[in-house]
Amino acid sequence: MFKVAVAPGDGIGKEVIAEGVKVLQAACGTEHVELQLEYMDLGSDRYLRTGELLTDDDIALMKRNQAVYFGAIGDPRVAPGILEKGILIKMRTTFDQYINMRPSKAWHPYTPLKGEKNFDIIFLRENTEDFYMGAGGVLKGRSDAVDLELKRKLYDIDLTLSSSSTSADDYAFEIGMMSRRGIERFADYSFELAKKMGRPKVTAVDKANVCTSLYGMWREVFSQKSKEHGIPVEYMYVDAMAMALVRAPERFGIVACPNMFGDILTDIGAEIMGGLGVAASGNINPNGVSMFEPVHGSAPDIAGQGKANPIAAILAGKMMIDQLGRPDIGKLIEWAVKMAMKQKMVTPDMGGALTTKQAGDAIVDLVRSAQ
Repeated sequence: MFKVAVAPGDGIGKEVIAEGVKVLQAACGTEHVELQLEYMDLGSDRYLRTGELLTDDDIALMKRNQAVYFGAIGDPRVAPGILEKGILIKMRTTFDQYINMRPSKAWHPYTPLKGEKNFDIIFLRENTEDFYMGAGGVLKGRSDAVDLELKRKLYDIDLTLSSSSTSADDYAFEIGMMSRRGIERFADYSFELAKKMGRPKVTAVDKANVCTSLYGMWREVFSQKSKEHGIPVEYMYVDAMAMALVRAPERFGIVACPNMFGDILTDIGAEIMGGLGVAASGNINPNGVSMFEPVHGSAPDIAGQGKANPIAAILAGKMMIDQLGRPDIGKLIEWAVKMAMKQKMVTPDMGGALTTKQAGDAIVDLVRSAQ
């Protein structure tokens, strides 16, 4: 039996998670695996009603489950950042979900790339450090004389304000920080996954030619871990990697990225495989509670209209069941998704004519037909 906390969230999250749950239950049923679900009221409706984001009770509920199946967060009635920081980021931090995993594979004929490029990339993004730590601010009313010092070393700045300075002299900054421990555990996971999946190398992305201190340590650790695990590491600057993903994605297998670069490159990965409608994501703690979600967000403009594509949520469920130790069930779900695409049993965004519910039902039928 698997115990899963289900948080449909906002907008189309409710619709796509409903279909994802149906597919998971059907797939688990074929293998006589019980799925125990505990639903959570998270998102904008509760926040607007009570002012609550992620509470201690919510965290306790998640802790008594093995994983979290999440829909989407975001609502035009709530200022940007409140729900994201108060729910998503707090969840990732609380459960130390330091791995973000996003597969990118060729879904023919939906990939927009020319030719029959066959690629199967697993993007791994370090999920807790780098430039997304919130270590930033604004220096108010700095004089022009500060400029050289600011460029040299942030911590050497004389913070005495000039009496003649104006708002035109303000400086905004964001600090990127990574710990050796954080890089080491992330690199270990990357090489262990490569070994488990039979991939010949790990591609580590950075900008070490400019951010020499930050990504110098990144390369140092990856080189050390490459030797320890006996798997080669290939280094790519992030700008070269962005071009290579469009030109020759088949070159890559396991791609390991720092937090900010991973955020950007995984959206390229989503686009080259067919768009956000098929993009799934996992926020993983290998030894704790992990959370799985579609990438697409809450899409309030189409919520409640039956137009949302459920495939990303269904594939997020596939990732979750893989992580829980039943990749055989995950393979069944992926096969059913492939067959639905092949038979055009998909929503209008993929050229089909089915509603969200009809697309989910079609995939459930395919799962059951495989028995």
